[in-house]
Amino acid sequence: MRLGLDIGGTKIEAVVLDDGGEIVYRQRYATPKQSYDAFFQAVIGAVRDAREATQPSLSVGLGIPGAAGRDGLIKNSNILVLNQQPFVQHLEQRLEMPVAVTNDANCFTLSEAIDGAGKGYGVVFGVILGTGCGGGLCVDNSLITGPNACAGEWGHNVLPHYHPQKDGASDVCYCGQTNCIESFISGSGLQRQYFQKFSKHDRVPDIISQLNAGNAAVASLWDRYQDQVARALAGVINMLDPDAIVLGGGVSNIPQLYTGLQDRIAQYVFGQQCCTPVVQALHGDSSGVRGAAWLGEQRR
Repeated sequence: MRLGLDIGGTKIEAVVLDDGGEIVYRQRYATPKQSYDAFFQAVIGAVRDAREATQPSLSVGLGIPGAAGRDGLIKNSNILVLNQQPFVQHLEQRLEMPVAVTNDANCFTLSEAIDGAGKGYGVVFGVILGTGCGGGLCVDNSLITGPNACAGEWGHNVLPHYHPQKDGASDVCYCGQTNCIESFISGSGLQRQYFQKFSKHDRVPDIISQLNAGNAAVASLWDRYQDQVARALAGVINMLDPDAIVLGGGVSNIPQLYTGLQDRIAQYVFGQQCCTPVVQALHGDSSGVRGAAWLGEQRR
């Protein structure tokens, strides 16, 4: 059996998968953020609880916000007490076993490649369209992370073919760069563009409700958004040409996202053809924690 921990800013989710990928144990905990020691002890406690409830010889994998750099220190995490800590080394020393740790988008991609919507494809690019815009790359069911631990971080490339008349005013991303893909096609990016046009702070579900009600101005904004998604994905295809692209996150649950998307992508792909399947994730919100569990087994 294999234990996966999906660690977020508010909760830690733990699941144990059996050989068939069935969840045989699930537990959730609040994420302590007041100190690194409190955070670390909560993770150790989650592992202990899972071992006691199932079996002591569990493999362990974690999905975290942020990544471990070449020096072994965590960087770019929104759990601030985790940054600049040798978290993986501390875990392995305490648990006396190998522990696999990667970011949540990588876990999502691995899960969908192994037994999700990307199953059976050799090269899978995973996309999370949520509050941010994460990505991951999986080749033959193995993650590609790279020496900078940022493979798949397409959300912080510049939106292709950006033009203010087409895309609205320029935006500075929290990462310090200008006009990142994340600033446009994440869920928060769609809301930002909606506010820019209508001066209203509506959430994505409210925006889609207006789209479904036939609001012509919102339909025009949605057309722009779909075109931005198509441009961003065309860049992935021109660079990697994956066998499949799997979409997750809240925006991926909108059926209209997929309408005509492949044809739109083709407009921006070299040769103006696109046969790449762009599909919705099979495991939804569970993909991250499932991927962490599969990753832990691979590290065993």
